[in-house]
Amino acid sequence: MKKRLLYVEDDNTLAFLTADNLEQYYEVVHFTNGKDAFEAFKSEDFDLCVLDVMLPEMDGFELAAAIRERNVAVPIIFLSAKTLKEDRIKGLKLGADDYLVKPYSIEELILKIEVFLQRSQKTPVVKDTSCTIGSFTFDPDNYALIKYGETTQLTERESALLKLFIDNKNTILKREKILTALWGTDDYFMGRSMDVFISRLRKIFKDDDAIRIENIPRIGFKLVVKE
Repeated sequence: MKKRLLYVEDDNTLAFLTADNLEQYYEVVHFTNGKDAFEAFKSEDFDLCVLDVMLPEMDGFELAAAIRERNVAVPIIFLSAKTLKEDRIKGLKLGADDYLVKPYSIEELILKIEVFLQRSQKTPVVKDTSCTIGSFTFDPDNYALIKYGETTQLTERESALLKLFIDNKNTILKREKILTALWGTDDYFMGRSMDVFISRLRKIFKDDDAIRIENIPRIGFKLVVKE
């Protein structure tokens, strides 16, 4: 059975070309505005969302935020003509997994979709995979950090990044190793995305003296955890 994609794009020509290519591999449900797309998301099941940013009625950023309130796991990819770094950062902070700038390569888009679908559809492990880090309990299966009963919800990418840090705690991780492990490529723009996720993790841990993510200049990062 084909995976279902929610595709939201108000440029009919671009939407036709993109959907025509994607439909060779996926079931594509296309909308031209964010409001109708969100109504569909609330009532139907989708495996991945591909969103334009500049949409009528509800823009892509608003749509992504609304989707994340209902589902923290479904992968989200932005496709946008907005090229400013601030726009990319905003999209990633809202919980998107990637941000491609128009004009984009269909081959690259399909590759990214495949990576995110494979990652999100892995068979769940029955055993308890939670662990303690400082005053937090990290639950990677549910993308959550719990402290004194309060839960901070992570995105799938943030959770994968934190797990990589924990698996290599108190050890320097090179930037290229993190990028290859999580994004499959050592790319400049992916590096900027990684910096956004690390910044968010630092904010979550800022009041816990037992945890810090150190920047190792020109090399990478180290998660320092006091036992």
